Amino acid sequence: MTIQNPKSKIQNRFEARLSGEGGQGVVMGGAILAEAAILHEGRYAIQSPMYGSRVRGGPTKVDIIISDEEIVYPRATTISFFLSLAQTAFNKFSADLADDAIILVDKYLVPNVPHNNNRKVYRYPFVETAKSEMGNVVLSNIIAIAVVVELTGVVSHEALWQAIQARVPKKYIDLNKQAMERGFEIAAELTK
Repeated sequence: MTIQNPKSKIQNRFEARLSGEGGQGVVMGGAILAEAAILHEGRYAIQSPMYGSRVRGGPTKVDIIISDEEIVYPRATTISFFLSLAQTAFNKFSADLADDAIILVDKYLVPNVPHNNNRKVYRYPFVETAKSEMGNVVLSNIIAIAVVVELTGVVSHEALWQAIQARVPKKYIDLNKQAMERGFEIAAELTK
């Protein structure tokens, strides 16, 4: 039986890669996306994180596959959405992108994105926004994940929020909700 999210712009199989430096929360962001799909929309999903040898500061990534059908091959082969919050991670993990992939980068931390006419590139200062508007740089991952969801429709806003609530400490729930809502607003700004 195929379960489809009627609001989703993505059909059947969605492959995304989130990358950054250890400590930026991209692996947690991948877990949140996968859990939103599995637990709150009844879809199939996997996430495959890769950490560098350093706990903080080393390049890290997570590949996420979300599908309406059972995932037989659990490796991402054609990334249709790529988020990067660090130039070193962008350089290391930008292989395997689809020719028409959507690229989302932190505009200050990933200044060098090779030009490709088929790929749409969105730039936004996620880390600076989290720091200046939310008072906590850690929220940059929630802001960025909300932008991913708004740009792609891969999961609903409600599913994303339920997955975030299950993952973040209770005392930071309101701040994370603000970060998520700010991410939705940013996506709207980026697509004007």
